[in-house]
Amino acid sequence: MRIARNVAALGAATALAVAGTAAFSTSASAAPNVTPQGVCGKAYKTVNSVPVGSLGTVYLTYNSANGKNCVATIRANPGSAKPMSAYIYVPATDAWAGDDGNFTSYAGPGYVYGKGYCVSWGGHISNVYVSVENSNCAALKEQRVTEIR
Repeated sequence: MRIARNVAALGAATALAVAGTAAFSTSASAAPNVTPQGVCGKAYKTVNSVPVGSLGTVYLTYNSANGKNCVATIRANPGSAKPMSAYIYVPATDAWAGDDGNFTSYAGPGYVYGKGYCVSWGGHISNVYVSVENSNCAALKEQRVTEIR
């Protein structure tokens, strides 16, 4: 009887140890590894970026095969849903695209045809807003603004 009780106790302890290890290893790898190319597509290369304070980064990417730009805002630490946005605007053509809402890891993608044009782009996470005007063109000097609202 004593042997059966010891075996049962050892079995229960082993089960708890295995379950605890599985629980911790699952939560440690739960955060997704989000990249600008994962949001916009593999053919899009990062051409510019701007930090959103310490909360994340807005990325501007470009696909030379189709002449399109893509913008995505990616959080540094994914978690519970927060207000986020990503936008891109081409003043010369009045084309724009964006994404706005409550997201756990990223906002976007937003795509516009930008080959040969200056673009304005930006986004926000929580109450930190960033914008980059007249970007990625030789004609004008870009202006960067970070604002806390």
